[in-house]
Amino acid sequence: MIGTAPEGLTRSLSASLPRYTSYPTAPHFHSGVDAATFRAWLEEVQQGEEISLYVHIPFCDRLCWFCACHTKMTRRYEPVTAFLEALRQEIATVGRLVDGARVRALHFGGGSPTILKPEDVMALDAALRGAFDFLEDADISVELDPSDMDEGRYDAFAAIGMTRASLGVQDFDPKVQEAINREQSFALTQAVVDGVRARGVRSLNLDLLYGLPHQTMESLEATIGQALLLSPDRIALFGYAHVPWFKKHQTMIDEAALPGPQARLAQRQLASALIEKAGYQPIGFDHFAKPGDTLAAAARAGRLRRNFQGYTDDGCETLIGLGPSSVSRFRQGYAQNASAINVYSRRVERGGLATARGIALSEEDRARAWVIERLMCDFAFSRADAESRFGAVGRRIIEEAQALVAEEENLLTRSGDLFQIPVGARVLVRAVASRFDQYLARGNARHSVAV
Repeated sequence: MIGTAPEGLTRSLSASLPRYTSYPTAPHFHSGVDAATFRAWLEEVQQGEEISLYVHIPFCDRLCWFCACHTKMTRRYEPVTAFLEALRQEIATVGRLVDGARVRALHFGGGSPTILKPEDVMALDAALRGAFDFLEDADISVELDPSDMDEGRYDAFAAIGMTRASLGVQDFDPKVQEAINREQSFALTQAVVDGVRARGVRSLNLDLLYGLPHQTMESLEATIGQALLLSPDRIALFGYAHVPWFKKHQTMIDEAALPGPQARLAQRQLASALIEKAGYQPIGFDHFAKPGDTLAAAARAGRLRRNFQGYTDDGCETLIGLGPSSVSRFRQGYAQNASAINVYSRRVERGGLATARGIALSEEDRARAWVIERLMCDFAFSRADAESRFGAVGRRIIEEAQALVAEEENLLTRSGDLFQIPVGARVLVRAVASRFDQYLARGNARHSVAV
């Protein structure tokens, strides 16, 4: 079970820190990585290499006030149709540049992929399969907004081979839902769960939030109980990220109704305990999975990874992002598309690429990225692995880890070959990871609270 923060460390509960879905983190991306860089990295993808794709659909038909995603609300479908034409152009261009690579996993995110009409889901799938070579057993995961789903969409996503569905729940309490502009009944959610399972989806994930306005221990316990009735294969338990300087619509949320740091911690611990008591294995610091799920198996085997979608068992080194704001990850570095839909569309016209910024990785970056990812995934890293993988750079990081052990043993300990975060400090894993982040002090980026 994930422990509570040790005495004396509660000051870290309200620290503003990255979520470390990448290292270096996105605020340190820059325009020096451009379309030419991205094109070169795509052309260097190896023949026969297994890759992953992420497709970002940047539209929703309702604006949830808690959301910090890159998305645009629309009641009209014409902007979606125009965007899809640009997306198909990008797919064709990128597919030509990585000819010979094989797709192991495809993730549709947003926004709301379920805003797409069934015929457009099918057309988008045809464009992807026409441009890329998909493995027969490729994983196809889709983020679903239950309020969008109908028989046509169920059938369309089943037809393209959806293997995993991820449903946003957040909280089932009507008062909390009203405060975040996200009305969604348990009955509707259950109907969608039944609908996707009836069509053969073998893995179901539910997204839940703590730290929401008007959320109480009692309402959260009720939400967890209802979520468990649906028997999801995975649960993602996120702390609400209140970032109104980044997402202006979050100003619609009453800050006075938000729980404070200690209340957030108590909510997190309650939810974690209830989920673990129901038989789920904790994965990293904010995911849970049934013991037989592939994510749980990856965690037990030390193969857990972390990317912009959170924790994953996807072991592909290359992840190609398609659509506005999407981030691609290569061995050489990260590249991100322009976020504005009109800018993105102009750039991909006539075979162009939409890259706006990114960062090339130094050997120091790779070493620190590895250490941070292992801490985020395993709450530990091996001294021998760090040195054998990264030589002198690894030894420098080991010295930093030893200094942290001497300075704050309640944050990091040494046991044989392993540097480990004690169980009681794992709730503060982002704070520990930040000690190995050489970029954090260089900029003025603001982040969500650590817990």
